[in-house]
Amino acid sequence: MKRTLALGYGIVAYVLFLGTFLYAIAFVGNLRVPITVDSGRSAPALEAVVIDALLLGLFAVQHSVMARPAFKQKWTRLVTWHLERTTFVLAATLALALILWQWRPIPAVIWDVRGTVLGGALTALFWVGWGILLWSTFLIDHFELFGLEQVWTLVKAREFHRPAFKTPLFYQWVRHPIYLGFLIAFWAAPVMTAGHLLFSIATSGYILVGVYFEERDLVRAFGEVYIEYKRRVPMLIPIGKRYVYKPSAATDMGR
Repeated sequence: MKRTLALGYGIVAYVLFLGTFLYAIAFVGNLRVPITVDSGRSAPALEAVVIDALLLGLFAVQHSVMARPAFKQKWTRLVTWHLERTTFVLAATLALALILWQWRPIPAVIWDVRGTVLGGALTALFWVGWGILLWSTFLIDHFELFGLEQVWTLVKAREFHRPAFKTPLFYQWVRHPIYLGFLIAFWAAPVMTAGHLLFSIATSGYILVGVYFEERDLVRAFGEVYIEYKRRVPMLIPIGKRYVYKPSAATDMGR
């Protein structure tokens, strides 16, 4: 019964994440959903800035605190490690859903290049960014990343082995292609409003801060292997040498 409940919990958390993530794509891209980054309930500019900043800050705190090894060590005293990642995904999904629900647009236009070649290029880049992001999750281990693999090992009573450290495709060009995908998607906007700009600046700043702490954890976990990878491969801008890792030990990319 416990294993069945754990499996159900993992599946529900993943489905909620997937639905919220798909809505987030429409939210950022101003597609046909009730609330987008540029449409929804209106508020005075200052009020909108305060509310939006608080929403983004709440997500940043939740995501950063729960992702740190020190928190995980304490948290897994209460929740089995098989469900730790699933619980993290669920909490992050709820924090993201709150942004999508309570966002206040700030409609002042910074630029509008719709109907131009540049506008078409930005629209294409928007979809390229999301494509890079999603593809990158599968290049490492999509289902382990979102907690389903850990739950399945509990259900099958198998030993869980973390994915081996590897640098497939995008990971040979940048260390964080998932974050690169987010950055491209957030900034590739044919219409950039003040609200969208606030969203893009805040999320970009959080990504840079998050990368710093994530890489500190990765160096602790993998030592010289990751230090060498970090030395050879740029963080987010794909310039410089490619790096092809030749495994000598079972390690994983981490999050």
